[in-house]
Amino acid sequence: MDVEGMDSDNRLGLFLRARRALVRPEDAGLPAGSRRRVAGLRREEVAVLAGVSTDYYVRLEQGRERNPSAQVVDALARALGLEEDAVEHLHRLARPVAGRSHGGPRPEAVSPVLLRMMEGWHRTPAVVLDRCLTVLAHNVLGGALFAGHTHSGDLLRLVFLDPEARAFYPDWEPVAVNTVAALRAAAGTGHEDPRLIAAVGELSLRSEEFRRLWARHDIRRKTRESKRFRHPLVGELTLDYESLTVNSAPGQQLVVYQAESGSPSEQALALLGSLAAAATEKSDEASGKDAHT
Repeated sequence: MDVEGMDSDNRLGLFLRARRALVRPEDAGLPAGSRRRVAGLRREEVAVLAGVSTDYYVRLEQGRERNPSAQVVDALARALGLEEDAVEHLHRLARPVAGRSHGGPRPEAVSPVLLRMMEGWHRTPAVVLDRCLTVLAHNVLGGALFAGHTHSGDLLRLVFLDPEARAFYPDWEPVAVNTVAALRAAAGTGHEDPRLIAAVGELSLRSEEFRRLWARHDIRRKTRESKRFRHPLVGELTLDYESLTVNSAPGQQLVVYQAESGSPSEQALALLGSLAAAATEKSDEASGKDAHT
């Protein structure tokens, strides 16, 4: 299955072509003109901006030239106005490293030590995500933050397929853009992962918005950001998050959320914590009763 070039052997060319289409001529110091037949920059314009011949750049896009030097890659990145994560991705595409096959789908285990650590964070929502943004684990408050949705355990599908997504994320468009960019960044050049292929294939068929954003080839790692939520139980929350790499499990991310001290969001988060704790206690009591019947 070729989902927007995932099975292509010309990923470098696909990336260059997609990013070229997103650069407005005026942003590159070029006249916009009125007779442009292509979106973004022309091939010859990128070549001039990068200081390479048009023929060489065309061969890069077509996959007839596969090994540009680091200097050429940097020049192309400047011509296309790429941000740091995208520059690193472009270098990886130009110098791919053969990796092991992922084989069939396999479950990912979260370290018991990390789980125990998260359980002790009673005022801080935390989730562990895999490369496809599936929730592998969460603490009580992290589970409560995303609870009540059709796709609570899958942040990718929550954004694009859940009927309540636009209500839950008041700033849905930037959330969607960053989600797809983070998915591409997490995937890196390892598009042979069958879980990634399946996820992108499904989302491309079921969501026009996902298909549009995936075609942009935005690359942006999930690092830190302020994000708004409209929670069905406690109302609007503005939370800062930090995404941390789990070094003991490559591909896993620990995402930790926090509200500003003394803010209404901190009060709402405290209320959500109380509700979640009460629900957990009630569930434990019910389980205890069932065990004795």
